[in-house]
Amino acid sequence: MATATAGPRSFSAAEVRARCAQGACLVSCRRRLYDLSGFVRLHPGGEQLLRRRAGTDVTAALDGPPHRHSENARRWLEQYYVGEIEPGDEQVPPRGRTGTGVRAGSRGTRGFVQALWGASGAGSRVNEGYGDLVDWQKPLLWQVGYLGEKYDEWVHQPVDRPIRLFHSDFLEFLSKTAWYVVFMVWTPVVLYLSWVSYTSLAQGNTRLFSSFTTEYSIPVHKYYFPFIFLLGMILWSLLEYLIHRFVFHMKPPASNYYLITLHFLLHGQHHKSPFDSSRLVFPPVPASLVIGFFYGVLRLLLPEALGPSVFVGGLCGYVIYDMMHYYLHYGSPKKGTYLYGLKAYHVKHHFEHQRSGFGISTRFWDYPFRTLIPEETFKKQN
Repeated sequence: MATATAGPRSFSAAEVRARCAQGACLVSCRRRLYDLSGFVRLHPGGEQLLRRRAGTDVTAALDGPPHRHSENARRWLEQYYVGEIEPGDEQVPPRGRTGTGVRAGSRGTRGFVQALWGASGAGSRVNEGYGDLVDWQKPLLWQVGYLGEKYDEWVHQPVDRPIRLFHSDFLEFLSKTAWYVVFMVWTPVVLYLSWVSYTSLAQGNTRLFSSFTTEYSIPVHKYYFPFIFLLGMILWSLLEYLIHRFVFHMKPPASNYYLITLHFLLHGQHHKSPFDSSRLVFPPVPASLVIGFFYGVLRLLLPEALGPSVFVGGLCGYVIYDMMHYYLHYGSPKKGTYLYGLKAYHVKHHFEHQRSGFGISTRFWDYPFRTLIPEETFKKQN
């Protein structure tokens, strides 16, 4: 006799309230129940907004206002599916509670959900069984090139799971970085080069256009150092935009295995798994090669201490950029602040507008290059 396949688990409103009282963040959409406990701190609209929805139906909220959720956002939601709401039950938050007593997101999706549901319960792995075009049990870097014309669509459908790139544990280690490593490695370099550049300018030997004329060359005083440093930061913000747009978001030919693989290594893996915390900043080893290249170029193009002065400003801009990028993914900025708007803007880039919104630390360059993500508008209801 054939064994019937078990259907989705059903949950009563009382059970949903009980889970929310324990600190879970359960929401429903058209009777489908989702456990967002591990996602609340990552929510672009803020943790409190999502917790206020705990125990309720979010069908209308997904369509906005204030924000109309994209198809990728709805697909993302399906990763947290745990079952169905029993017919006739209404999802009401526990009286006097909004689920704010437990900071579920601090434990991570898997750890907190398992603590609530049990290792083999309905939510022990958030929708583990959804299909895909790759084998997630093996390194992805050598698989993605075979996706061909399917690669571009696949890589821009984000998932909430870690990525392994290499077979080699050593190469895999070099490809991952904790956010604070960038700060610890490059901040001493910024401070040291700032001092060296300032003292070099203080000697009074640096002059502009001295290679063309001595009579009309312009002296560069030590008091100019802050302005040169700021110029370096501005130039970095432009370089950040250009690299993100034209290198990281190049569309590799579907027939070119190697360019697809390169794209995934440089940036595609970040779009596929935007909340993989170990892959949000540039690892110091490959970063040192790129940084060394730009240092050499500026030393060749600019006279004496001027090149290092511009370079150190750019290096400071890079450190700020990497720290901000991590925060835009894992931070919870206060609503109405600059970083709150920037976080929402960057998440739109990941989930809906992959061909625009290339500014990360600032939206400034999106204006002149006409790649600004448009504001959402909603018709007023009578």
